[in-house]
Amino acid sequence: MNTNTLGRIAAASLAILVVGATGAAANAQMSGAMGGMAQEHTKMVGGAPMYPSKNIIQNAVNSKDHTTLVAAVKAAGLVDTLQTAGPFTVFAPTNAAFAKLPAGTVDTLLQPENKGKLTAVLGYHVVAGRLTAADLLAKVKQGGGTATLTTVQGATLTVTAKGKHILLTDAKGGVSHVTIGDVLQSNGVIHVVDTVLLPG
Repeated sequence: MNTNTLGRIAAASLAILVVGATGAAANAQMSGAMGGMAQEHTKMVGGAPMYPSKNIIQNAVNSKDHTTLVAAVKAAGLVDTLQTAGPFTVFAPTNAAFAKLPAGTVDTLLQPENKGKLTAVLGYHVVAGRLTAADLLAKVKQGGGTATLTTVQGATLTVTAKGKHILLTDAKGGVSHVTIGDVLQSNGVIHVVDTVLLPG
């Protein structure tokens, strides 16, 4: 076998090795990316996946069940606040929850002159810190059947439980049920509720 033949064989072998290594690297990169996606456990809310890597606002705007809440947050000027690091625990009323309010209530609250009232109502649905369902149930157990949460609005909510179902009682005695719990966010956690909470 002459020198030219050996050279061609060596070059061909090197090319195969380079192609193989490049393909392996690409596969590893793709697998890593897919692995990262697979590790992010989402929950479906309002027909959209809620990503733990996104913040409260980034997720909420994608839920078709929370368009009223998002409109209210925008009208109250709370978008920037709920995109900060927090963390926050948000009890998020659905559109159906807002629809339970007396006719015209939501439209009235969304008027610029009622921004203060709207901010108070929304703030009554937010608690500082990240409180998962397990945390809330633990507080209820420690409290002998009830727990009190101080909202960012300043008034308190009373938490009780029926089995693993969490109930919230507002200052007016209204009761709201957590229908979807532990929707994790990068800056806290959302618990979907079926009734708007009122601070009194």
